[in-house]
Amino acid sequence: MISRPVVAAISINLSQALQLCIDTFFYRKLACVPLNIILYNVFSGSGKGPNIYGIEPWHFYVRNLILNFNVWFLLALITLPLLIFQHFLRRQSASKQTLLRGLVFATPLYLWLGIFTLQPHKEERFMYPAYPALALNAAVSIHILLSYFGSTDPRDFVSRIPAQLKLAIVSIFILGALDFGVLRAIGMATAYSAPLKIYAPLQRPGVAHPGDNVCLGKEWYRFPSSYFLPNRVKAKFIKSDFSGLLPGEFSEAKVGFGFYPGAWLIPSGMNDENKEDLSKYVSSEGLCARTGWLLTFKQTDIEHCTFLVDSYFPGTRPSEHEPSYMLDTDTWDRLSCEHFLDTPQTGSVGRLLWLPDWPIIPERHRRKWGQYCLLRRRNQSGKFVQ
Repeated sequence: MISRPVVAAISINLSQALQLCIDTFFYRKLACVPLNIILYNVFSGSGKGPNIYGIEPWHFYVRNLILNFNVWFLLALITLPLLIFQHFLRRQSASKQTLLRGLVFATPLYLWLGIFTLQPHKEERFMYPAYPALALNAAVSIHILLSYFGSTDPRDFVSRIPAQLKLAIVSIFILGALDFGVLRAIGMATAYSAPLKIYAPLQRPGVAHPGDNVCLGKEWYRFPSSYFLPNRVKAKFIKSDFSGLLPGEFSEAKVGFGFYPGAWLIPSGMNDENKEDLSKYVSSEGLCARTGWLLTFKQTDIEHCTFLVDSYFPGTRPSEHEPSYMLDTDTWDRLSCEHFLDTPQTGSVGRLLWLPDWPIIPERHRRKWGQYCLLRRRNQSGKFVQ
């Protein structure tokens, strides 16, 4: 009979071999993506690697996870001590096999959190794969605590607490944590969902046409996906105060490049040093290049933008590259607008949780709003560009 470790090792190797084959097929070269991630994030040379995108202090993930998981993250952190406590200090201790199994299940969260905490460059999305492990650890901790809290052994102090009081304490704790999480989720959805809503009018007949460009300036990093745009309507970039590398476009070649060329043909101007590539901006030269003219890039040409995504916050000053386009009503019409949280003007409570905009809420705690809009260009006669 094959042991479980051997079965696990075989399963891991088979899954990695399958992934290697799939990645090699799509990338047209031998590619081990997990290894590449480690090489880039951990062993990159000086001046390269993820640190060029910013670094954060060691407590970044702790603060972030407490904010989004509140007490459940704290419970997940104490799983290992609770398992040891249950085994060595409880009178009805678990077996060694149970302890070993618990340690195996609890360890991944600590490993993941420790490895990524040591990396100077940190992002919230790096914790996404560890969310299931966090939930498991929190469940194990709450189970151990409830087992002890519900003890009826006269030798345990908690056995002297009336059952009704125990129920009240547990109910307040669980419901309070759930309510906090719900208010947090509603707060995020109502404060920052505008980029997922404003593109809906483009799907209406007669609004957008093939060849139209939806331009993004300072809001480029909030663009959700090209799937939000109609067919043959493109997302393009205009110059903003951001001076790093913008995303490139996947190749749409149909002839002479084999299967799925967009997966392996590298867009022009890409680099691993976050250096600005001027060819990423929409321009007359870039458009003419499609017709066969060999021209060089000169400057951003916003005249080729049929639509434009812009945000406006009363407390923010415009700049040379980030003017308030939506205030230019002679050139742009507001096709779709949604509220977007004005973070600098909103207090801590309003940023953390959902708060209703009621008069009884103190002014310092109320959420302040800006506008997030999809604009449509007017022509010189004031009519919309068709």
